[in-house]
Amino acid sequence: MDQTDKRIIEELSQNSRITMKELGARVHLTGAAAAARVEKLEDTGVIEGYSIKVNQTKLGCFTYAFLNIYIKSTHHQPFLSFIQEKREHILNNYKISGDGCYLLECRFPSNESLNQFLLDLNNYANYKLSIVIDKTL
Repeated sequence: MDQTDKRIIEELSQNSRITMKELGARVHLTGAAAAARVEKLEDTGVIEGYSIKVNQTKLGCFTYAFLNIYIKSTHHQPFLSFIQEKREHILNNYKISGDGCYLLECRFPSNESLNQFLLDLNNYANYKLSIVIDKTL
């Protein structure tokens, strides 16, 4: 992978719907050459897929929270089943080392729905809650 491939990845990270012609122009290649490079990056597994960025606030999810999850037992399946049932609120679930067992990234339409989630969560794990005030980057 060379600098051109890195620039292609950077451009696709900003806008994965860019045309190959436009991508090629931005990285100083023809559209066909850019398409061939993208295909190679996909075939080698460097590019695993494409996704969209969703504005959660416009979908009605105004409360953004991170939860450090602490499970005292070694049996985590009840907790994992619970969060699978509540996946409409969970953006990401990370198994972590250090402080806690999991880190949940969540969105809720209201503080009331967050509160109900936390009450239900108490049946499976302890937690520390952090509410996002603003995104700076």
